[in-house]
Amino acid sequence: MSKTKEIIKKIKHNHILVLFIAAVVIDYIIEALGRLSPLAALQFFVEHPLISFCNVMLIMAVLSLSLLFRRRVFAASMLSLLWLAIGIINGIILTNRMTPFNVKDLSTLSEAQSIITNYFSVKSLILIAVGAALFVLLVIILFRKTPKSSGKVDYRKAAASIIIIVLVAFGSITGGMRLGVLDTFFPSLPYAYRDNGVPYSFMITWVKTGIDKPKGYSEEMIKGILADGELGDDGIYTPGEDDTDEPKKKPNIVFVQLESFIDPTIATNVKYSKDPIPYYRQLLNECSSGYLTVPAVGAGTANVEFEAITGISARFFGPGEYPYKSILTEKTCESVPYDLRQVGYTSHAIHNHRGAFYNRNTVFSNLGFDTFTCLEYMNNVVKTPKNWAKDTILTENIIDALNSSEGPDYIYTISVQGHGKYPDEEVIEDPVIEVTEAPDEETKWKYEYYANQVYEMDLFVKDLTEALDEYDEDVVLVMYGDHLPALDMSEENLTTGDLYKTQYVIWSNFGLEKKDKDVCAYEITSHLLKRFGITAGLLNKYHQKYEGKKNYLDGLEALSYDMLYGKDYVYGGKNPFEPTDLKMGIRDIKIESIVKIGEKYYIKGQNFTEYSKISLDGEVLKTVYLGPTILALNEEVDPSRVSDMKVSQVEKNKEILSTTE
Repeated sequence: MSKTKEIIKKIKHNHILVLFIAAVVIDYIIEALGRLSPLAALQFFVEHPLISFCNVMLIMAVLSLSLLFRRRVFAASMLSLLWLAIGIINGIILTNRMTPFNVKDLSTLSEAQSIITNYFSVKSLILIAVGAALFVLLVIILFRKTPKSSGKVDYRKAAASIIIIVLVAFGSITGGMRLGVLDTFFPSLPYAYRDNGVPYSFMITWVKTGIDKPKGYSEEMIKGILADGELGDDGIYTPGEDDTDEPKKKPNIVFVQLESFIDPTIATNVKYSKDPIPYYRQLLNECSSGYLTVPAVGAGTANVEFEAITGISARFFGPGEYPYKSILTEKTCESVPYDLRQVGYTSHAIHNHRGAFYNRNTVFSNLGFDTFTCLEYMNNVVKTPKNWAKDTILTENIIDALNSSEGPDYIYTISVQGHGKYPDEEVIEDPVIEVTEAPDEETKWKYEYYANQVYEMDLFVKDLTEALDEYDEDVVLVMYGDHLPALDMSEENLTTGDLYKTQYVIWSNFGLEKKDKDVCAYEITSHLLKRFGITAGLLNKYHQKYEGKKNYLDGLEALSYDMLYGKDYVYGGKNPFEPTDLKMGIRDIKIESIVKIGEKYYIKGQNFTEYSKISLDGEVLKTVYLGPTILALNEEVDPSRVSDMKVSQVEKNKEILSTTE
């Protein structure tokens, strides 16, 4: 016993060894949380010792910074808690979506705050708050109870130890990359975290952003990609001037990206009382259709629409990166709206969720849209039990957009009804669709809730096609699910055998010939435009001429880099696209009069919504929404300033989206 105590005493005084042991324990906990199974974490350690060693050394490299402090135990504890926080957050996120926690999520904290109640119950939020409070208490206790090391810190020795640990960590990771033990390209974040471990994968999402500069990047290289006349006589592409092909047909083009929409019956371990998507299935059989390869699973709506709108693959960017949260907040990008403007189209975006979500109210201007109608500009919105707007509201907004201009319209619609989190208990009392077979009770309720939302989305699709069928102009409608729902699906229990495939359908009110083809999300628009002889746009031309050819993706990535991060060689050295003056909402919000009744002021007008607020000099005042034509002011203002009052549309996070003139 005394010998054991002596060994333990020696270990305790060997801070380097303690740090290594701590790193091993921390890595195991992180992997157990990331795999939602302690046994799976142990299996990963046993089957992948080299990868595990790299992850342990990465953790230890961070913990080694504690050697610089007299309160080494406290510093090491704080750094350990930092790693554990990453693991805990990742574990919580994986219970709500299929994409693991990554550095890019930190840029979406404001969005997460606005929808947290959609994911967590009040009880869960209380538990999270209690956990946060206990975390703070633990920090205080550690600070008070952990001892200081005796004497001064030997900074030279500490620095030397840190350098050695960091070099070992760097060397092991670099070696792992060169040997192919560690992946350097992450086509799938869930698989990357599973195969490479959480710490390493999390680090990669931090250090790798944007599009990598192509080898040999130069003006000659970029222009050499386009060898068949896509560039003008001067060797550069000039929008409008080089879009000389006259389209065979210019129908109104409507895209509807359906949130988490798939055929629920592709999950082989769940059975239903009846078909959840009878109408969509009919369209798949009657209209042009196929599988759509998307860049996301369980989450990532913004990246799917980015691909469809720009023709650029989101997988060219860093793992977990959203261009909507990075480059597109500061730079315009060639897109379908900019391209179609050259042939007379007006472009509209529609989304039955917050306008500032993923910066869409800024990004859509940099993508060339003319209008953006979001939840804050919609009335009579019905919500799901999980507080997402139902899609039925979209039909009237699509018709409004079609009626808003004289020429052809391009409309990109983003649905939200099918959004998770899906409850693991009974929520719908009399469901139209019942789950008759499932692996367990929780799975039953999740799939039953999801199937009933999808059933209602199917009804919306039917309602929309009926409305467009009666429309007196030619309309082509493209619909697809943006990604698989966050329902713990695996390739093994899907009939498609692929987590990155949804199904698209192309419907029209003028009898468009059925032509089936499987495409990627970044190809879907060019695939459609080619059928009408619309060749406007450089990337559109590129997809139509080079799809499937050798070096197709390499060329696309190089062009994407040149346009977004490079020197715009393809445009002659200057980005030709200017941000649009994006109009928020199709319907004009107007003030007709301001009246005083008793001691209160009322504003009468048109097209007010629940998000309409009376404002004065940019300050939002207390407002009571009384209907689409009247608002009440619920605070006192200087009578001499009453005539200066305006109406602003204010989103959930208090950001003003627009204000009346």
